[in-house]
Amino acid sequence: MNSNTMRKLALTLLVGAATQAVAAPAPVTELNSSSSAQGGSLERLERMIEARNQVQLDMQRQLDQLATEMDELRGVVERNSYDLSQMLERQRELYREVDALSRAKPQATTTPAATDSSAPTESYAANVNENEAYEAAVNLILKDKNYTGAITAFQGFLKTYPDSVYKANAHYWLGQLYFTQNQLADAATHFQAVASVKDSNKRADALLKLGVIAERGKKVEEAKKYYQEVISTYPNSTSSQQAQKNLKQL
Repeated sequence: MNSNTMRKLALTLLVGAATQAVAAPAPVTELNSSSSAQGGSLERLERMIEARNQVQLDMQRQLDQLATEMDELRGVVERNSYDLSQMLERQRELYREVDALSRAKPQATTTPAATDSSAPTESYAANVNENEAYEAAVNLILKDKNYTGAITAFQGFLKTYPDSVYKANAHYWLGQLYFTQNQLADAATHFQAVASVKDSNKRADALLKLGVIAERGKKVEEAKKYYQEVISTYPNSTSSQQAQKNLKQL
């Protein structure tokens, strides 16, 4: 074999080896290992993102729940504050009534005193028994804290003395007692009876209570009517001040 032939054969072998080297695929093991590592990192990252999102959702739900509970507590506090102020006002009214009764010295008669619906309500009755019956009912609230007994006593008083000068007051305290026990329908009946007596010194508060009862019954327009009547008829009263506050919250 001559030298030219040998050179051609050597070149052919070199070209073939170079072609195989260029065409050879990358090591499969290294590519698979790299892809697997990247896939694992992505999965971990996705799990971390999902976990963070879940934590954020849980925190948001907790914040929403806390906000709702705060609103409910605020409403309870406001209602309790209002009920407390009403209880204190009732107690002051009771003290004033007991004081007026203790200072009253009417002449004893056998029949209830006649009343004139157009005249101002008198501070005491001419019938001693009538005064004593009313005072006994009041004392069940003020002294004995026997509210159930007071309801029975005032109901009996109204049956025995249907035209009493204390009629509006008896209805008022029955309304208050039922209102405190959340028996709103019964309370409304007695407050309506008070509201029908134009010269009653408890009419303003009775109208206010009727507004509160209507508001609790979701009767917004009816509540507005009562509040506005309190404000227009008794502008300088504490009942008017409370009616204005309630009206703004509707």
